[in-house]
Amino acid sequence: MTIRITWARAIATLVGLGAAGLLFAWSGLFNIAASSGHWPITDWFLHWTMRNSVRTHAAFTSPDDPADATGLVSAAGHFANACAVCHGAPGVKPAPVMQSATPPAPDLAINAREWSDKQLFWILQHGVKYTGMPAWAVQDRPDEVRRMVAFVRRLPGVTPAQYEALVNEANPGDDLASCTGCHGADGKGRGAPDIPVLGGQDPAYLLAALKGYADGTRSSAVMQQVAMRMTPAAMTDAARRFAAMPGLGAAPAGSAAAARIVTQGIARIQLPACASCHAPGKPYPVIAGQRADFIAQRLRHWQGDDTIVDARKSAATMPVIARRIPKEMIDPVARYLAGQTTATR
Repeated sequence: MTIRITWARAIATLVGLGAAGLLFAWSGLFNIAASSGHWPITDWFLHWTMRNSVRTHAAFTSPDDPADATGLVSAAGHFANACAVCHGAPGVKPAPVMQSATPPAPDLAINAREWSDKQLFWILQHGVKYTGMPAWAVQDRPDEVRRMVAFVRRLPGVTPAQYEALVNEANPGDDLASCTGCHGADGKGRGAPDIPVLGGQDPAYLLAALKGYADGTRSSAVMQQVAMRMTPAAMTDAARRFAAMPGLGAAPAGSAAAARIVTQGIARIQLPACASCHAPGKPYPVIAGQRADFIAQRLRHWQGDDTIVDARKSAATMPVIARRIPKEMIDPVARYLAGQTTATR
């Protein structure tokens, strides 16, 4: 006796299987407890699917330069604040409660070796569903993600002493410890090119920046993680103490072309002078004496932000202004503002 397969029977079978699956889900018999773990076949299938997805999406969407090793201090600081509790760190064990998840967070000193830089970038930026691995807190800061890729790539070779040196430059009991780990006890950014000098900055600007990071109106996953934990009193104290440190305010110096952009602007391309906003008494940050590589990095980041198209309709004016600066003048302008008369390596 043979059973003839028809479209009607095939569809009826599929409907029946679907109904059986819904009935099983409705019954509550499936054990979703993290403590129960996965069946080996389930664990293999989920990880196989995840690896295939990461490989495909990273190949088409990750940047060609997914790692930036110039910002290891800020990346390590963020790792200590947001990642080590799940993944652990050199000399630091992960929290037992986080390791009781299904699946548990992997040891990145081992697991990161299985991924390319482009794949690490995609995982860090977008996260992975159903694993507890979150997406990067803000999606418009690929520069932060690139720095974290470089840090994670180096984890296998980082000793506990080296990790401690990267994440900690604070005196025991110092209530500014969450800030000085990256910005330095002297407010000068520990020499890192992606960390601004805060010493001598306007205290009102520093306070407004902290509040902006805390409520999400300023974009930085690294700073949000710190600012959201600070009380208003702690923000005020941090702004006051950093502003009182020496640092900013050096006299600009450099090329005549850069000086013209800073002091006069370029009328024919509607580029206003930097000094028209960044000057004493103005409600904008002090940039005279700021680190040149930090200024250049931020200008290039703003030049790539094409979501802001009209400065008159947005508070985010810097992307519009930055795009008007000739690309070849970014470094000279940054060096001029920093008071550097020559390029440094």
